[in-house]
Amino acid sequence: MTLLEFFLLLFIAGICGSIGQAIAGYSRGGCLVSIVVGFIGALLGSWMSQQMGLPELFNVTVGGNQFPIIWSIIGSVIFVVIVGLLTKRR
Repeated sequence: MTLLEFFLLLFIAGICGSIGQAIAGYSRGGCLVSIVVGFIGALLGSWMSQQMGLPELFNVTVGGNQFPIIWSIIGSVIFVVIVGLLTKRR
């Protein structure tokens, strides 16, 4: 994986994470938090789809690695809702 491919994966994860945060209605942090939420959402969403036997809906292949867009957004929403419920509001 080249450096450009790595940054492209970070960009895609950031967009998916920010969409997940927007859908959940809870946003903490900036771009780096969105990237982390996007990657955690991809892991959580892919795991959930495998457990339920659902197909991968929309994958983007970057440098031989597949990134599940739809499941990343769904997993991001679930992760952000859980984090929002566990943390106190200021």
